[in-house]
Parts: sequence; C-alpha cells; structure tokens
Amino acid sequence: MGFLEGIIKKTGYDKKRLKTGEDGTPCEYCPRCDGILFFQKGYSNDLPYWICKGCGEMLINPELETEDDIAWICDQCSAMLNIQEGFTVTEGEWTCRECGFVNRIGEGELYASEDEFMADQRNPYKGLSDEDLLALSLYEEVRYIEGRSDVILVKNRESGKFFIKKLIITYNRSIYDHLKDNPVEHMPVIYEIYEGRNCLIVIEEFVEGRTVADILDEGVIAKGEAVRIAIKVCRILEALHKQERPIIHRDIKPSNIMVTEDNEVYLLDMNVAKWYDPDKSDDTRYMGTRFYAAPEQVGYGLSASSEKSDIYALGILLNVMITGKFPKEERAGGRIFDIIEGCIKLDAGERFDTGELIDELEGISEEL
Repeated sequence: MGFLEGIIKKTGYDKKRLKTGEDGTPCEYCPRCDGILFFQKGYSNDLPYWICKGCGEMLINPELETEDDIAWICDQCSAMLNIQEGFTVTEGEWTCRECGFVNRIGEGELYASEDEFMADQRNPYKGLSDEDLLALSLYEEVRYIEGRSDVILVKNRESGKFFIKKLIITYNRSIYDHLKDNPVEHMPVIYEIYEGRNCLIVIEEFVEGRTVADILDEGVIAKGEAVRIAIKVCRILEALHKQERPIIHRDIKPSNIMVTEDNEVYLLDMNVAKWYDPDKSDDTRYMGTRFYAAPEQVGYGLSASSEKSDIYALGILLNVMITGKFPKEERAGGRIFDIIEGCIKLDAGERFDTGELIDELEGISEEL
C-alpha cells in the first residue's frame, strides 16, 4: 500500500488546557487555535485523545497515563490501543479490544508528523484491497467537476472513455448496489463500486450537460421549460418510488438536475437516498438541503421520509426555476402555483403522489 498505518507519536502533541470562561466556569481549549472543545460535536472530556475540529491538532487527554510517549491508534476503529489491558509492543501486532482488528505494531508504523497522520486518516483509498487499487488505477484523473475534489472526471486508460469517479462519505451501500444491478433510465449508470475505510468510491456514467443551477445562474427559466423539466424529474422519481422496495432520493435541488444538449433530463447524486420503510415514524438521520428538504426530513414532520418528501422538494424546485426564489419569497403565480402548493403541504399525506403530479403538470403544459 505504501502507507504507514497504526500509530502516531505522542511526543510534541499538546495536551488540553483549562481556562476560565467569562462566567467563571472552567473551559477546555485547544492550545493551538483556542477553540472551545466543549462546543465541538462529539467531544467528551473523558476521551483519551481528540482531534480539534478547528485546526486539526491532536490533543492527548492530560489525565492519560501510558508507559511510553507514543499513542497507538487502531486502524479500524481509531480506539487508543496502549490504554487497553495487556497491551504490549513486543509481539509485533495487537488485536484491538474494541473492534477485534489486528493492528501491526512496530517502529516502521510510526507517522513522521501529525500532518502525515491526518492525511492518512483522510485518504479515500485507505483500506482498499490491492485488487481494487489496481482496478482504480485504470482510471486517469482528468479534472475536478465544478472544483469539487470528491467528484472527478476520469478517463479509462484502455478504452479512452470518460467516466465520473465519486468519493462518497455519506451513503447507503445497498442502494448503490441495487442501482448498479437495476439501472433507472435517466440516471447515470453505475459501473463499479469500491468501499474502503473512509468512503465509497463509485465509477459512473459521465453525463454531459448543464445543471439547473448552472442555467439559473444566467436567469430564470421560462414556465413551459420549467414544467417540462419538472415532468421529466417526476418520471424518474416515479421509477425510483416504484422499485420493489421504494427508494427516496431526499435531495432534489437545482445542482442535482442535469439538462443535456439534446434536452434530456437526468437526476444525479444518490448520496442521501434511503429505502422507504412504511413502519418508521421518523428518520434515523435527518438529511437534505435547506429549503428543499421536506419538514419530515429535518425532524419537523408527522412521519418519516417517503415519496411525498421528494414531491415537496420538486415543488420548491419548480418555483425556484420560474421565479429564481423560494415560495416564501415569491410565488410563481397562477395555476402553476396551485400545483406547487399541492406539492409543499406541511402534511405529507395531503401532497400529490408522483402519478398525480405528472397528470397535473402535463395538463398545464398544454397551456404554456
């Protein structure tokens, strides 16, 4: 692999320091950036170590007592090994008591610096097999898409064809596997899936065109064209919702809708998609994009996400395409807004379903 894994030198890393806040309460601060650790998500003062979310500094708990000056970190679960009962460096390996992963132990596994440690922790290829790395080496990286380092245009060295490589941190692997085996028309075809310790790597069809977000940068979209795009998106959603186990996209927004040169419409990005579960009354994790996400996606609805959540977002999208603004700022007006209003009801049960919405939009498209 060529990566040094397993441990990071403890020497030279700052420990947490205590200060007194304005109200006299002791606060724990990062000694590098003065960030208040209590305010950082996931922080607890009984953790053996913490990586400051403000500056990336690795902080060792000052109450921690170890026999040497090295913090040995499990490659699988990031638990600290040398505070585990019976730990020794003489055996050459150690089985983590937390997750059961067998870690290599030795001087050759030391990181030379904190930067090297952090780079390894962020490495998207960490944990991939040699076979997977060899397969991925066939794809030459050409450029980032819209400056995003997690969405990359790649070229297959053997066929010369272009693809998109995505490095996905938030995902449901089973949905990607399903769509690879059961492609949905007008969604990018998924060709390869690789999973490491840090992310899912997906090789998918390269669809050329402009996103609705790109089009809106130049001005609002004519009503007839906006309705046409909405109908196309609705048909894609209908196909997702009618899978044997329905899939909810949960992130309908301008940047996830692609319009090609021949006016075909594609739906992108399944990062926060979920399987529909009729027995759930709430989402386990709240996902979506602000102003497009339905109330139930962010914990304010009466039920869990369903196909009606995608309808809500599509109604918001239609209003934005026509006015450039959200409904609370400016309404599209006329019969179109009557349809939008039927999409964005707070009660999901009162919204259109995909079939009803297609009928409504096709009916009004003849007048535009």
